[in-house]
Amino acid sequence: MVGIVVVAHGRLAQALAETAEMIVGQIDGFRACSFCQGSDVENLRKMLKTSIKEVNHGLGVIILTDMFGGTPSNISLSFLEEGKVEVITGVNLPMVITALTKRQGKSLQELAQTLKESGSNNIHIASEILATNLSQK
Repeated sequence: MVGIVVVAHGRLAQALAETAEMIVGQIDGFRACSFCQGSDVENLRKMLKTSIKEVNHGLGVIILTDMFGGTPSNISLSFLEEGKVEVITGVNLPMVITALTKRQGKSLQELAQTLKESGSNNIHIASEILATNLSQK
């Protein structure tokens, strides 16, 4: 099973992890790393290195970060290793839930592609959906 680590600014990573576990239950191979204001970059690097090691059961690790170009993402990119560690930016709750419920039997690259699609496919403009539904009636 591919390991999952969520890394984000503030308490976002912890909030995503707690909310996902509230929905799907306690999950193995899953960690959250928060980068709060005033945090030391080297401490985040060490926390992330430890988390990767803890969730890696031999099939690789996907790191989900909040924003490409931000410190959590930049530090995560330093762990990028083909076939072993992948980084996906733009994390959202549907992506985390998909990561935790759809990773069984998937390779690192298969799961990474699934998560990219899940994250993108779960972004909507409500008025567009409602207008389409109303026009079909």
